Amino acid sequence: MATLTITINSVQQTIEASPEMPLLWVLRDLLGLTGTKFGCGLGLCGACTVHLAGKPIRSCVTPIGKVAGQAITTIEGLAADLSHPLQQAWIAENVPQCGYCQPGQLMAAAALLAQTPAPTEADIDQAMSGNLCRCGTYQRIRRAIQRAAQEDLK
Repeated sequence: MATLTITINSVQQTIEASPEMPLLWVLRDLLGLTGTKFGCGLGLCGACTVHLAGKPIRSCVTPIGKVAGQAITTIEGLAADLSHPLQQAWIAENVPQCGYCQPGQLMAAAALLAQTPAPTEADIDQAMSGNLCRCGTYQRIRRAIQRAAQEDLK
């Protein structure tokens, strides 16, 4: 066990954990931030996507020891009051069905829009290609990203 300092959603926290513990389990089990989901455990499905210094990463395969001291944003840090343009677009486009993959989808989309404010369909496809949706709401996800990008440009 080690004492690690991490910054989650702009709040500095000190935790006791093995440096090899996946970030996902630190978030869910040690900090009670259960919005980030466990999907495959291999970093392949995207359900566990969070931002590390603004870039999307898979928290299920990221050891906490490698990210200590860096800024991490989870779905809870996107906008707790649902005011983020992506959250508004997700609601307007009725994106979620079961909703399980949605935190990872939103975090991947937020990283895309932060880097590419006016993405093309190809940009969206590339950025979202690693996030799986078992319900198949990909067309609604694309429309929501496009809607959020248009709202941000107004």
